Amino acid sequence: MTVKRKIKNYNNQPQQKPVANEASLTLIKGRPRLDHLLRSRCRVAFVIFAILAMAVVIRHGISASRGYALVATQNQAQQLELENERLRVEIAKLKSPERIKRIAEDELGMVVPRKMYFSHER
Repeated sequence: MTVKRKIKNYNNQPQQKPVANEASLTLIKGRPRLDHLLRSRCRVAFVIFAILAMAVVIRHGISASRGYALVATQNQAQQLELENERLRVEIAKLKSPERIKRIAEDELGMVVPRKMYFSHER
């Protein structure tokens, strides 16, 4: 019987509300202010996180576009090197002594002398 009385008395006792610090919980229109502060802090944290994520994405996009530009420039430089080498070969062909001799004989009518004598006076 005593156990039933204790349970009955326990159930009949008025519940005590938890005591909160007045500075941290100020009621605003029936809601605690702590909830509002937590929500605003979460929003600020989300906005900061979103801005940082966008900055990372933009940075990687810029890096990728610069990489593509670098590859295009390297390809262009390689093509110019090949063209430069082709022009060097062409210049060497144009400067060859056989070609110059053929042009001089065929087009200009020049002839290579057979023998040359030099005299030296004393």
